[in-house]
Amino acid sequence: MKIIIQPQKGTYKLLFIDGGRVTASGFVDLAGTPKGQRPKNFKIRKKQKQLKPVPTRDFIAVLRRAKVQLAGGSREFESFLNDLQIPYSRITICRLCQLEDRFAPIDKSSAVRYGNEWICMECAKRELRRELGYMGKFGGSMLSHLEQLLEQIRDLNKVLASVGPDNLDRSRTLYDRLEAHAREETVHITELPLPPAFAKASGIEYLMPVQQLAVEGGLLDRQHLLVVSATASGKTFIGEMAGMKNFLEGKGRTLFLVPLVALANQKYQRFRDRYGRLVRVSLQTGVSRLNLPETRPVGERDIGAPIVVGTYEGIDHALRTGRVLKDIGTVVIDEVQMLEDPERGHRLDGLIARLKHVAPKAQFLYLSATIGMPGLLAKKLNAQLIRYAERPVPLERHLLFVERTKKIDFIKQLVAEEFKQRSSKGFRGQTIVFTNSRARCHVVAEALGRKAAPYHAGLSSQERRDVENRFANGDIAAVVTTAALAAGVDFPASQVVFDALAMGIQWLGVGEFHQMMGRAGRPDYHDLGRIVILAEPGGSYSRTSGKTEDEVAVGLLRGEMEEVAPEYDLEESSEEFVANAVVCGGDEQQIIRLNNLMVGTLEPVLSALLDEKLVRRRAGRIELTDMARVMAEHFIGMERLLEIRRLVAKMDDAVGIVAELDCAEQRQE
Repeated sequence: MKIIIQPQKGTYKLLFIDGGRVTASGFVDLAGTPKGQRPKNFKIRKKQKQLKPVPTRDFIAVLRRAKVQLAGGSREFESFLNDLQIPYSRITICRLCQLEDRFAPIDKSSAVRYGNEWICMECAKRELRRELGYMGKFGGSMLSHLEQLLEQIRDLNKVLASVGPDNLDRSRTLYDRLEAHAREETVHITELPLPPAFAKASGIEYLMPVQQLAVEGGLLDRQHLLVVSATASGKTFIGEMAGMKNFLEGKGRTLFLVPLVALANQKYQRFRDRYGRLVRVSLQTGVSRLNLPETRPVGERDIGAPIVVGTYEGIDHALRTGRVLKDIGTVVIDEVQMLEDPERGHRLDGLIARLKHVAPKAQFLYLSATIGMPGLLAKKLNAQLIRYAERPVPLERHLLFVERTKKIDFIKQLVAEEFKQRSSKGFRGQTIVFTNSRARCHVVAEALGRKAAPYHAGLSSQERRDVENRFANGDIAAVVTTAALAAGVDFPASQVVFDALAMGIQWLGVGEFHQMMGRAGRPDYHDLGRIVILAEPGGSYSRTSGKTEDEVAVGLLRGEMEEVAPEYDLEESSEEFVANAVVCGGDEQQIIRLNNLMVGTLEPVLSALLDEKLVRRRAGRIELTDMARVMAEHFIGMERLLEIRRLVAKMDDAVGIVAELDCAEQRQE
């Protein structure tokens, strides 16, 4: 038999346990005597009957026969047991169970935090149901969702504080806090083997920690590096140091590549402002047949310039159309986590392989704020990993469960409160609101009023630049944008609010979420970054999704990113095969070698391309037909090309063909 002793106010609760079941309960008091602490008022209750007094000598006899365990500290009871030489051990039990004569040992790996104590899961669920009953807002389906969340979070306080609050209370919705690192001593830029003209033009005095780690890892000795560190930790300048040093020392030109046109424009402006007096800077963002302000040539667009800032597709299009890129000394791939993107990842993967082929002596630098298993990716890229996990400013993460109709009210309050704050650097608090669609961007922005603006790829470049400038000048409190631009434009925001956890109808992945989360808090602007997730209990953006937004929220906050190891399907593989064939001039062995340079795995597609007469094989060479060159130049794979060819054969209306293709894509989704 086992006896559990729990100190209570002025007395001690007793649980008698046999075979894992509570067979009786009782109480006992202790009184000081000349011989020490001794028991009095010993009472026992069996089978829910009334308490009955029992002689205290019987209590001592029972203690000597039983296994005694103390739940909670009591010097008096320990002294009593020691005086009588009765052995005991300690145990943690659920206090709420014990109050109702139940027994549940507590293990923090399975228990739930409630107030300042830990309770068992069953009691936590009972308390949750009781509290929700007081609120009177939630039905059975909502309860089941919250119970699942409770099992994931294991903190009843956080679940209750986050459920449909009427008012915002950040002290209660805090999920966790990621602390900033202490400022480390780093070298002055003049102590490095950098051209003096570059060091002066850079405007930098002391390196940031990740920059120093990169230098120590061989950055200035032309070592290939994968640099993984938080947003605003100084990754761009790592590329600038290598690129400018290599060019000014006669070791080749620099390609600085990013995923978005808007980001390319920002980087181009940065390079031109800093280094325009030293080198010619060019912008390469692709080709457009539309005569619009944002597609007309602006500034330098010479792909042979010393410094070329461009989008992935802008440079890749040049390669896919057979243009020769000469004298490349440095290639910087910014936002390399785009390798994980389901639509564009294979193209970035192929682009990196193609650039390695045309510039085999170049130094390759890969930059990312977040990527899964970076050590494995570094090995695949033949690069050394430079990882700096510390944040430049602390980050608070808040989680609220809010009905969709109430989200905008909370966003208004969050944006307004943040805009009232000023950091120690003198900057006002500003917010990025991420949502899942362009239409929702406008709905939220209009609700926020004149101090907010929508920002998405559907706006003209002039409209986007206007929003960027107004935000940079502190004229607006918030931008409302889509998840698709998470890796994009540099908005120095102190707060990021998630109106939705989806991109279109697809849930965000952990990598995407971390990328977006990293936009909050900049060391030169803010003292603190803040993330606020507004998750709709039971909410979804697709009928086919098996998850709900509340479940996704917890999964993202607790998630671990997976290894970057994509496997490409027929469409993706055929597109990359023909693009590689263009760059290799049709040499079959070189095509195979280039395919093997890719991080992901291509599906064998040569036989399918031969069967469809899109390519020909002659004397160890792969000859591309005009249709195969269309595939390469227009970034499409074999299946889409064949569908276009089929539609052209039976339809004369170009608009109808495009509409049919669009419908086919939607059916596949």
